[in-house]
Amino acid sequence: MNNEFMKEALKLAKKSGKDIPIGAVIVKDGKIIAKAVNEREKKHNVIYHAEMLALEKACKKLKNWRLNDCEIYITLEPCPMCASAILQARIQKIYFGAYDLLNGAFCSKSDMRKIMDYNAEVKGGIMEEECTKILKDYFEGLRNA
Repeated sequence: MNNEFMKEALKLAKKSGKDIPIGAVIVKDGKIIAKAVNEREKKHNVIYHAEMLALEKACKKLKNWRLNDCEIYITLEPCPMCASAILQARIQKIYFGAYDLLNGAFCSKSDMRKIMDYNAEVKGGIMEEECTKILKDYFEGLRNA
């Protein structure tokens, strides 16, 4: 686990525009191979979560859907769709910042590893304060607009 990669995910999240500020970074052999932000609002597509876009980029770069030797860093705990895709890609190390009490699918609401009977290392709460603040600021901005 490396906080520098979470810092990169946070930088990305801050550039998300009108979308919920979530950044995702995929790392292989200590180097970033893919990164993305949410683009659901921008592209009008429900599956354009940061994790899904980063997975797509990583698979394309490696020319393989198996990402066994990769790690993923996300500013928010993944939802069930993203958690499932991460596990399907066989990523073994999953790190996230803020917990998602409504939809979190690794710790908060459910644990996709149990549902899919898949063993992967998951660690939440990495730079949690910073990751939570960017989300709170975003939603406060929406309420005040």
